[in-house]
Amino acid sequence: MEAIVKKALLFDFYGELLTEHQKNIYSEFISDDIGISEIAQERGVSRQGIHDLLKRCDRILEEYEEKLHLVEKFLKAKELVTKINQLTVEFETTKDVLAIEEIQRLSNQVLEEF
Repeated sequence: MEAIVKKALLFDFYGELLTEHQKNIYSEFISDDIGISEIAQERGVSRQGIHDLLKRCDRILEEYEEKLHLVEKFLKAKELVTKINQLTVEFETTKDVLAIEEIQRLSNQVLEEF
């Protein structure tokens, strides 16, 4: 997974657990695509200070994911639902009973994940 997409997902899932200050700066960097230098200049702090804060946030968000695995579970569920959607299209065209059985198996797997 591309690093920026992974960071955005981690922020979406765990961003509320950061302090307000951390959340605001991380959001500007990840969501608003504002550079470190620009954030530092706007806030009147050093570029190194912003860089350190972003690295600290990355580490915090990664630690939450290591413990909770919410992003991992979300991506797995998304993958399974995509397969289910593909199988429903297949069933509509072929009326293949095996497709229905696979849909049931995959949907049960999604339910077990949560």
